[in-house]
Amino acid sequence: MSLKEKIDKEKLPKHIAIIMDGNGRWAKNKGKIRIFGHQNAITSVRESIESCAELGIGYVTLYAFSTENWNRPRFEVSALMELLVKTIRKETKTLMDNNIRLKAIGNLSQLPEKCYKELFEGIEFTKNNTGTTLILALSYSAKWDITQAVQNIANQVVEGKIKSNEICEELINGQLSTASFPHPDLMIRTSGEHRISNFLVWELAYAEFYFTEVLWPDFRKENLYEAILDYQNRERRYGKTSEQISK
Repeated sequence: MSLKEKIDKEKLPKHIAIIMDGNGRWAKNKGKIRIFGHQNAITSVRESIESCAELGIGYVTLYAFSTENWNRPRFEVSALMELLVKTIRKETKTLMDNNIRLKAIGNLSQLPEKCYKELFEGIEFTKNNTGTTLILALSYSAKWDITQAVQNIANQVVEGKIKSNEICEELINGQLSTASFPHPDLMIRTSGEHRISNFLVWELAYAEFYFTEVLWPDFRKENLYEAILDYQNRERRYGKTSEQISK
């Protein structure tokens, strides 16, 4: 029996979030510059989202570019932005063939004009697709997102639209850039690092974490299946006891 066949279709995570880490190290191991790793990571992205679409995973969020990544060498940032434009343009057919809807979160106004335009053309072109929703986290920071949510809520209090004692989890959820998506059930990080790096801090509160030594450009469908199977073997209690969950 293949790994895919072992997956219980009744216990799939609704939302998988992925920190795609290890591109630079992968390139360095091959004696190449970092952008070579980013270029070779496209296959991993394609295989992952196609696999999720085939399985019926509702949402997939990819941590594509953090606000901290703007501090990388200018050449690498420029190359990444150019690669993003080309990838969105090239992969639109893949999204359409797999009924995948494209969305994006983050401080998108920071993106170069060409990148911003290509991104929103892709979002518009796929908006009527009804399968998996692919969410790109671009120029994204969880701390930025929470900060802008707090600012919006504070303004509503000042304007008298809400009272301070009415602030609750649901209200905060509604002000985040992820408001229209369910919180991730499973977070995957490649390359052996064991941290979330300012990614979906609020939303990952009860997610299951899966860490793998595999560098992102080597990540394939079988690696995704392994992560899902590991997730399905865990008991998700949400603060309750095992006995309560089993009832």
